[in-house]
Amino acid sequence: MPALAGSGYYLVSIYESEGEKTVDFKTWSSFADNQPTSTVPDLGFGYMPNRTWYTEVYATWFRQGANSLANSAWTWQNDFLMTHGQYDFDLALHTSLNKNTDTSRGVDFEFGPAVQTEFGRLQVNTNLFLERTYRTSPATHLQMKYQWQGKYRFRPELELGLQGFGELGDWDNWSARALQSHRAGPMISGSFRLGNPADSKQTVKYEASYVVGKLNARHAGILSMRLQYAF
Repeated sequence: MPALAGSGYYLVSIYESEGEKTVDFKTWSSFADNQPTSTVPDLGFGYMPNRTWYTEVYATWFRQGANSLANSAWTWQNDFLMTHGQYDFDLALHTSLNKNTDTSRGVDFEFGPAVQTEFGRLQVNTNLFLERTYRTSPATHLQMKYQWQGKYRFRPELELGLQGFGELGDWDNWSARALQSHRAGPMISGSFRLGNPADSKQTVKYEASYVVGKLNARHAGILSMRLQYAF
């Protein structure tokens, strides 16, 4: 069973939209060598009560091969925007608490900086996160992972770019290259305003990517998709 941490499959992005609420559906599927296809959908609700704090709670299900879907985790994500346009980059502190329904898999806590900058219509994101699993035996070490993305915003409805994810091992003693995980590939995203653009906050946002590389030291392709309704 692959790791279910969402930051291995979906980019944590930075934005300021005070008062916005979102219904958030995400799903990814892995196609690993000699392994049954894994499908992992998430369904959540997000809210940004002020300019600084974004919070979201979502449930995760898991299916491998012909098995039926089963609830596998609950996650509470909180992101804190530290800057508000006064610099050439934006900085946020990302945190995520993941409670696995299988008690033997423990509780995952993830945190770290998320950085975003722009060069004209080109938007670049680089995130570096640390994660540790608690309530497991034997105890785990603090793990390091990363995300990156570069996309060109042709128009609000169409943005194209590249995206990447990776897991390096212990934060202070990285795994051997053959045991690390690195994946990269193309992505597409965009948003559509509903109703009258002048006074409506209703927006449908989409994102999809296909990355190829290593997942848990196995060669794999990962197809991920995300659909949000914001209001």
